[in-house]
Amino acid sequence: MDQGIVALLAGFGLCLGLIVSIGAQNAIVLRQGLRREHVGLVVLVCVVSDAILQTIGVAGVATLVTAHPWLESVARWAGAAFILAFAALSARRAWRGGGSLEAAPEPVAEAAGAPGPAGVAVRARTSRITTLLTILAVTWLNPHAIVETTVVLGSVAATHGDARWWFLAGGVIASTLWFVGFGYGARYLAPLLRTERAWRVLDGGIALVMVIIAISLVLT
Repeated sequence: MDQGIVALLAGFGLCLGLIVSIGAQNAIVLRQGLRREHVGLVVLVCVVSDAILQTIGVAGVATLVTAHPWLESVARWAGAAFILAFAALSARRAWRGGGSLEAAPEPVAEAAGAPGPAGVAVRARTSRITTLLTILAVTWLNPHAIVETTVVLGSVAATHGDARWWFLAGGVIASTLWFVGFGYGARYLAPLLRTERAWRVLDGGIALVMVIIAISLVLT
């Protein structure tokens, strides 16, 4: 088999394996997809950010981080602190509830008077800028992005020599397919989350995942 194709498939498989786990970034994508709120913006930020980080890793940042371990430590603790703060907010929402829930915006046809599907119960919409800042922070302050996207993928890509750019292409394709599918596919879970109680359970689960991730970061 052609070396380029081998590298592309290797990049695709490794990236997909790393990215599928439900982490801080995926938790945000899932939540926004379920809320049907700024999904395109969130998916775009994730896809572009992941492509940039993978490119940095393949271009050689893995060597720099390996040579200067303190850089990884700084990112690890900063990311753990942010993730714990996010966990606290999620836990607070789970404990107190979201108050009055509002229906999701109706389709254009329904707004014009034509019959349409019932909206799913969600909290009041957050602003676009708040959503943007949240996904940017979760993405760029998450040490997993350094350890996995740059160090791991960059190191493995280096083993493919001149075909490492094919490896990068495979990784970018994998992350793009995942985020687009995960973000827009989450809406099909909406019927399961029509009640405030369901949202409180979701927030509690997200808080638990965030705490586990933060603890794993500082203990490993």
